[in-house]
Amino acid sequence: MTGIEIRHYDHRDADELRPLLLEVYAEVYAKAAESDPFASVDRFAEGLDGWSQRPGWSCAVGYDGDGQAVGYAYGAPLPKDARWWGGLLTEVPADLIAETGTRTYALSELMVREPWRKTGTARRIHDALLAARSEDRATLLVDQEHPKVHALYESWGWQTLGDLRPRIPNAPLFHAMLLPLPSPGGPR
Repeated sequence: MTGIEIRHYDHRDADELRPLLLEVYAEVYAKAAESDPFASVDRFAEGLDGWSQRPGWSCAVGYDGDGQAVGYAYGAPLPKDARWWGGLLTEVPADLIAETGTRTYALSELMVREPWRKTGTARRIHDALLAARSEDRATLLVDQEHPKVHALYESWGWQTLGDLRPRIPNAPLFHAMLLPLPSPGGPR
């Protein structure tokens, strides 16, 4: 199960890619969606539609040898004066969260179907998505109810900035994390 092909997409592909992204999400989050309104497919679809229209949105999808999507990751650069940091509950220096529109890439989603978990696939998709980014750093949010996921990101070099609760109905409490990005083509 290690051989996957990773394909890259941008906002021009979003409409065509949308059904596939929703299908994978519905499978990966089926159990959570049964009891958590924040995990519903409809809520995710709204978020996907918003993210995929942002300038600089990019998506990396991993496919197996049969052309079946095994997982994906997507995100976009944070705009100047981004609302991303609005729910930050930890005090940090203002310059640390000042956005220019080109400083920070927000990794919004990373998910892998069950058979492909614990195979290195998530890391490959993650690295492929971030490899060509020109931003100085990346950020992501990890639900604090998932300490194993948090530890996994730490093992990949991510550092916790603080606690953040997005201003979205039913949003859980997250760890906001940062990862310095090398310049494109440089060492990773």
